[in-house]
Amino acid sequence: MSDLDEVRLGDWLGATVTGFEGPFTVEKFAGGQSNPTYRIDAASGSYVLRRKPFGPILPSAHAVEREYQLIAALHPTGFPVARPYGLCEDAEVLGAPFYIMEMVEGRTLWDGSLPGMTAEQRTAHYEAIVDTLAALHSIDVEAVGLGDYGKPGNYFERQVARWSKQYRMSQTDDLPEMERLIEWLPRTVPEQTRTSIVHGDFRIDNMIFHPSEPRILAVLDWELSTLGDPLADFSYFLMSWVTQPEGRSGVKGLTGQHTGIPTIEDVVVRYCAATKRDGVPDLNWYFAYNLFRLAGIVQGIKKRIIDGNASSAQAAATVERMPGLVASAWHFAEEAGA
Repeated sequence: MSDLDEVRLGDWLGATVTGFEGPFTVEKFAGGQSNPTYRIDAASGSYVLRRKPFGPILPSAHAVEREYQLIAALHPTGFPVARPYGLCEDAEVLGAPFYIMEMVEGRTLWDGSLPGMTAEQRTAHYEAIVDTLAALHSIDVEAVGLGDYGKPGNYFERQVARWSKQYRMSQTDDLPEMERLIEWLPRTVPEQTRTSIVHGDFRIDNMIFHPSEPRILAVLDWELSTLGDPLADFSYFLMSWVTQPEGRSGVKGLTGQHTGIPTIEDVVVRYCAATKRDGVPDLNWYFAYNLFRLAGIVQGIKKRIIDGNASSAQAAATVERMPGLVASAWHFAEEAGA
């Protein structure tokens, strides 16, 4: 049994999802601290349900409605996202808004070092990721009906203000380096030269690969997406290259011809060619910002644990990383001249 009212869910699916046929079973996916996600196996096929958490949540957080709007706009363009089937904004149905999309079967790659692959296979997988990010940043937002998906003005300015506010709303400790970042980041925001769809959490384990080919079938987890500076996504993706291998996305010290994992320079060259850029600015500011933002997200999880609303047993382990994230963010700030 899941924590969903399966009778009400079944009624909604039958009335809303084209071609849906029961009977069906529901199983909650492990992991993922933010929006609880479920697999539905029905007579008509397999689906995924994502919902907001139950209980009180921060304003603008967990916006499954926006996530659905985005995949519904991207799917017809051929960009790799799951097919959207329906959005329920009525919290009365299951206790929180949710949406349904197709279950994309394939591989999830949790470890950025890609163990068990040849050097050539690793290169091909990384090139597919870079090309997919470049494709996202090349989508004409007006043409796909997403011209109002984000606010005008400098994206990083807004994000620094937003994550400072989110941090303050869920703050539980006094961290001097976090205070310094909250003071320094807004003063040093780089100029924004382009606007695109920004995924907000673009990393190797947020995509589903073809079962046997180095091809991405679906990019997942769009809840932090907006319109903004594409360098936000690109620099966040590059964080893996300055993160020690930890069995997740980190590949620091593992790049080069012997492993097939492209160097940070290789990635920059490929991305710039695909997006017609002549280079990227100093990345240290962006790395400081990304770690600051991550610290803000982790602080939110910590507050939810204290309030009894965290949706995963992994949450506690995530929260233990908080001091290291903040220290690392300040290190990159110093590298950028703080």
